[in-house]
Amino acid sequence: MRKKGFTLIELLVVIAIIALLMAILLPTLQRVRKQAKAVACQSNLRQWGTLFATAVAENDGYFPGFGPDDRLPRDWPSGSWPWGWGPWGGWGSYGDRDWYTATEGIRCCPMATKPASPTGQGEPAGGTFLAWGRFAPKNAWPPEIAWAWEESYGSYGTGAWSWSYWGSDHKPDPYYWTTPHVKGANNIPLHMDSCWPWAWINDTTKPPDCDAIPTAQVRTHTAWVSPCINRHDGYVNGLFMDWSVRKVGLKELWTLKWHRQFDTANAWTKAGGVKPEEWPPWMRHFKDY
Repeated sequence: MRKKGFTLIELLVVIAIIALLMAILLPTLQRVRKQAKAVACQSNLRQWGTLFATAVAENDGYFPGFGPDDRLPRDWPSGSWPWGWGPWGGWGSYGDRDWYTATEGIRCCPMATKPASPTGQGEPAGGTFLAWGRFAPKNAWPPEIAWAWEESYGSYGTGAWSWSYWGSDHKPDPYYWTTPHVKGANNIPLHMDSCWPWAWINDTTKPPDCDAIPTAQVRTHTAWVSPCINRHDGYVNGLFMDWSVRKVGLKELWTLKWHRQFDTANAWTKAGGVKPEEWPPWMRHFKDY
């Protein structure tokens, strides 16, 4: 009897078709995975919004350090930490474990979950796809907050002017927001993708030269732009003071109202006359604002 089967040519044709389909489908699958992670990131930020809104409501509508009784004044700002998120934060002394527990699972964007310094021995600044932290070796902290070491990392940063800062005269700095209940709250960043615990941009700050992991040498208040990272294909996700969550274009970052004196028509906006060639090469193809 004559045996039936595939010829070598037929097998090669089938393999070629499968390879072609894989080449077509893989980019689509990767894009879908990125979109799913971006959605999960926004979901994290909405949960952060719930936590922040609850904390503000319990403080008579004010941010930590502000209020009718001028409660909890702080002489040194530390990003997310004055909200109780971090080893030196908390609404009391040395951090708030309940806050840590509440943030478990939402500390990191799904695109950046690995800490920059897993053991606390290296540079803690994060990057585009790298979470910031940890800041010290595990046994370097006081015993009463040793548990906090496990949570001393993340890939979101709190708006640098949304927490309290008190000067030598014990009066709030005029640049800082004392409450989220202000006009234009939907354009004031509260919490967003960042490679440092606070998200910082000034209206005179130049865009970074490249989308890379920052180093201690460039991490300064005037030269470092912690949320300007290409984490979501030209965008980052952000939570705003009206508790809304949306994606933010990297060039759009310069149009947000970061602090009370921020010029939203500064030199890095269309209103301020920025030219396409003035942006760093890696940012030129992103949407203008």
